[in-house]
Amino acid sequence: MEVELRHLRAFVTVATRRTFTAAGRELLITQPALTRTIQQLEEAVGTRLLERTPHGVEPTEAGGELLARLRVVLGDLDAALAAAGGHAGLRIGFQWALPDPWIGDLLSAFESATAARATLLRRDDIVAALQSGEVDAALVRGNVDASGITGTVLFEEERLAAVATGSELTARAELEWAELAGHTLVFNTVSGATGPEDWPPGNRPRDVVECGSYDEWLTIIAAGRGIGSTTASAARAHTHARVTYLPLRGAPTVSLRLLWPARRTSDPLLRRFGELASSPPMRTDAAEVRQARGAGSGRGRRRR
Repeated sequence: MEVELRHLRAFVTVATRRTFTAAGRELLITQPALTRTIQQLEEAVGTRLLERTPHGVEPTEAGGELLARLRVVLGDLDAALAAAGGHAGLRIGFQWALPDPWIGDLLSAFESATAARATLLRRDDIVAALQSGEVDAALVRGNVDASGITGTVLFEEERLAAVATGSELTARAELEWAELAGHTLVFNTVSGATGPEDWPPGNRPRDVVECGSYDEWLTIIAAGRGIGSTTASAARAHTHARVTYLPLRGAPTVSLRLLWPARRTSDPLLRRFGELASSPPMRTDAAEVRQARGAGSGRGRRRR
């Protein structure tokens, strides 16, 4: 039996979704038909690719290797077909708030310069999205070290401290970066740009609350369980009635990077997007840096 494109797409979907039911819904085919398709592929390659588990299915060792290769191949195929049909574009992954209006201006400039469409896709696991071909490039804060991924620093962003509005710290005009280590700190371990390693070895935070998303991070701080640090652009995009943002003296900046699969380094659309993205957003006056003290306080300060 010859392997067809439908076999490959079906396998990638099942192996990614981890259940035949979810994959069938996505592919708009029945579960029995999907099961037969996977069986046909396994017969064609001569080995088992998926194993059933109490929670669904998992790729076998051979299936995992095939999955990694097919994600790249199918991603490139989809991009080639889109370009051939006059629908060339870039899918740009991101994890949380990007500088505004910088990102809007960037997308508009890219589309005007290339006549190609740029689409933003939010993904928590940005490395997986890049490696699978789900996105063509990504805008990421902090360091990323992953096989097959390369990139460049676009510019640096300033940090702010985030504290509960009812905290005594809100009476301060600013905080020192070093003093944050003496408080309970909230870290987003999945997509955050701040971690204990950002402080010197002898003065790292000891009392830490970990979470897995920006929304969780914001909620924990609002509840008064700890304080945190984020970029000025993220604070502007994610206001909270019970969170106050304060300037941080002596804080290290956060790098905003453009990442892409190394195999696509010569892609002209990626190269042009990178050129346009290298212009940092306009900075506001220092007096405007502190964010509002909550929607109910009536005392708001804008910041970038």
